[in-house]
Amino acid sequence: MHGDRMINRVTKLLAMVLGFSVHFAMAETPAANIQSITDEVDQQADMLMEKYHIPGMAIAISIGGEQHFYHYGMADVNAGIKVSRHTLFELGSISKTFTAILGSYAQSLGAFNLEDNAAKYVKLWEGTPIGNTKLINLATYTAGGLPLQFPNEVTTNDGMLAYYKAWQPEFAAGTHRLYSNPSIGLYGYLAALSMKREFSELMEQTVLPQLAMNNTFVKVPDNRVAQYAFGYNAKNEPVRVSPGMLDAEAYGVKSTSVDMLHYLEANMGLKPLSPQIAAAIKETHKGYYDTASFTQALGWEIYEYPLTLSKLLEGNSREMASQPTKVKASDDIVEKTGEVWINKTGSTGGFGAYVAFIPAKKLAIVMLANKSYPISARVEAAYKILAAAQE
Repeated sequence: MHGDRMINRVTKLLAMVLGFSVHFAMAETPAANIQSITDEVDQQADMLMEKYHIPGMAIAISIGGEQHFYHYGMADVNAGIKVSRHTLFELGSISKTFTAILGSYAQSLGAFNLEDNAAKYVKLWEGTPIGNTKLINLATYTAGGLPLQFPNEVTTNDGMLAYYKAWQPEFAAGTHRLYSNPSIGLYGYLAALSMKREFSELMEQTVLPQLAMNNTFVKVPDNRVAQYAFGYNAKNEPVRVSPGMLDAEAYGVKSTSVDMLHYLEANMGLKPLSPQIAAAIKETHKGYYDTASFTQALGWEIYEYPLTLSKLLEGNSREMASQPTKVKASDDIVEKTGEVWINKTGSTGGFGAYVAFIPAKKLAIVMLANKSYPISARVEAAYKILAAAQE
């Protein structure tokens, strides 16, 4: 163990000299490999921050449960606050993976079923296309063409209910995937209705505590606002996410690199969890619809592994996020474990995030930034970093 402690001490000293912070939960990775991983992370972070004018980043990697944290730049430029392990970033659409867990948790209680139609929970929609839509199609963006965002005029709960009631699908359910906040957002909204509680309350009082994510929030509490980073828009103005319909369900979670790495380890079965929440996580890894690039699970996108960078970029392309794509129902609806790459991107007006994990390798990466920058750049950087972690 003396050698392990020495590796840890030398690495921390190196981190101080280079101006970033690194923490290892264990020091099992050989020192040479730690250095090559650190070099790759530094190189990618420096390139991204310079090219896209990103004020601050937090990158975290797990290798078989061994945690590595890297922090760069500023969480709040004007106040001179540096990014740290305590910095809260907006996760954007990575929030959808938590919504998926909440839905699976509701299902485990018998309150909710993926084969139910939406009208079971909102009688106003009986006899309408949305009312006849199955929850599984809402959760997988295959309801028939719900758009990426709500129309600007939808600003109230009554307006939202009326919008859904009047909605007309472009495609038959289960034939096309069109990435959509109103789709999975409604899934989360109905899951909360089934449990007769507010979504944000369920997330913060039930789901997140059971995941042991004590530094993750929908609404950042007053005593943590000082750790909440400012995002920076295209004009480099400080911004935070604006309120919107079903924002908590679709893109409203804020978290730290520490909590998010813990979350990915929990998804890989490396953390002790209650049987109920562990089962809910496994449900989110079941693949339901196949695209040409990946299988759509609940919140997550799942790729066969090993995979090429081009395949990963194809699945995370702008077209995949904004255009309808033909899908087919998966032959086997089972938990995808082992040789797969599971990922999710997230963006808000001032933040850009990416998370991925490879269960068979017990590898995971978290990339959080307080500026929205191209998803392709995030994916390529993560791919190269995880490649370095396997050398």
